[in-house]
Amino acid sequence: MKFLPVHYQLVRFLLVGGLNTLFGYAVFSLFLYLHFHYSVASFLAIILGILFNFKTYGRLVFNRRDNSLIYRFVMFYAVLYLLSTGGLWAFNRMGVNLYYANAMMLVPISGLAFYLNRRFVFI
Repeated sequence: MKFLPVHYQLVRFLLVGGLNTLFGYAVFSLFLYLHFHYSVASFLAIILGILFNFKTYGRLVFNRRDNSLIYRFVMFYAVLYLLSTGGLWAFNRMGVNLYYANAMMLVPISGLAFYLNRRFVFI
């Protein structure tokens, strides 16, 4: 499988990431509107978001349609979750506002997400 040049994939990754964010927010909002508890709405949005993100990143960014790659994708999501949560914990311990901390982590976490997807998931 021949990949597009890295810079084209990165731009696509960022654009598709915006689409994925909108989808996740819309799903969460819909479940809240339907009077689901916020924890259930969040959980369902994450599950549906992973499935949606897997398809959009796979097809639109990396030109892959192999559904068996979902296992790697879920493992990668777990790693990113742990790193992101660990980073928030560390910033919180230093007294950094969590909104700012999360914003500061967007670039490194997004970069790592692109790298992991490109090198380990959609290979």
